[in-house]
Amino acid sequence: MEVKTVEGAPGTARRLVLSGSIGLGSVADLRERLDEACAHGAVELDLGDIGNLTGGAAAVIAPRVKSGSVRVLNVPDGVSPVLGLYLDRAAEPAGEAPPHMDLIPWLGEAANDYRERSMGMLAFLGEFGRSTVHAIRRPSTVRWQDVTSLLSRHGSDGLPINALIGFLMGLITAFQAAVQLHKFGADIFVADLVGLSLTRELGPLMMAIVLAGRSGAAISAELGTMKVGEEIDALRVMGMDPVRFLVLPRIIAVTFVAPILSIMSTMAGIFGGMLIAESLLGIPFSAFITSLKSALGFGDVFTGIGKSLVFGFIVAMIASQRGLATRGGAEGVGRATTMAVVTTLFVLIVADALFAILFNMWGI
Repeated sequence: MEVKTVEGAPGTARRLVLSGSIGLGSVADLRERLDEACAHGAVELDLGDIGNLTGGAAAVIAPRVKSGSVRVLNVPDGVSPVLGLYLDRAAEPAGEAPPHMDLIPWLGEAANDYRERSMGMLAFLGEFGRSTVHAIRRPSTVRWQDVTSLLSRHGSDGLPINALIGFLMGLITAFQAAVQLHKFGADIFVADLVGLSLTRELGPLMMAIVLAGRSGAAISAELGTMKVGEEIDALRVMGMDPVRFLVLPRIIAVTFVAPILSIMSTMAGIFGGMLIAESLLGIPFSAFITSLKSALGFGDVFTGIGKSLVFGFIVAMIASQRGLATRGGAEGVGRATTMAVVTTLFVLIVADALFAILFNMWGI
């Protein structure tokens, strides 16, 4: 690249005449010459003798053209597309700076959003209570054929994954317990630990987590799609109660399959614990089962089944409420489904903690 400076009359712009090819190695030199020339005022850049112009050189020229410090003359046809591309980019308005988040308005919006969700949940509970009373008085108004299909979808279809997770939880629990209990010669207590932990805590809780991610998300997405598709409004126009028509069968199905899934998950976990006890500690299955019978009582099994019933009800209720509260098209469906799963997981953990406190107070 060659640069020739042409001094004009006093008061006129200084002209730089470029010739040759401007490659990557010439970009730094071009920047220095332009900065030096622009320091004395406006510059006219003559590109009539340029054979090739790289993107780097165009990126140096374009901002100065935008600022008005450089005016380009005699642009060859072979150079014009590259330079025009960078000039167009330079002409685009700069993106707006992200708004500054003020703490007080943010807290106000969060509180208002929480209030709306709380009022929506209370309204949903009221509608659900009214629909439940009506269904008890007139059981024929409940779509029992939907309950049957939903029992299969949320129950038997979800049984393999629940059993597998329960089996793995039993393996992990038994392995961790075997390593520690073997140090004290208390190998047989592996059965007690696995049985009690799975029956009272891990079995129902892991079942509920899987149920929330599988059935809860499905319910929220189904009802949310119906809501944004105005199918819910169509049911109300036809005089049908959407809660009794759509929500009640799903809550019945999910609530009553939860204990079955919890029992199967717990049994699979106990079997996994038996395998670890037999393979690592040499405890035969008969000794494991005998120790398990002495450790487990009716109260332990009852608490696990009771917790699973409540967990299933929580999953179905939150998923249904978030689905019916969906707004904003397909994006709103995804947002409602995510919110349903996250909220359900949080409520499940809180409920499990409350159960632990209550059972301890009651001596169960």
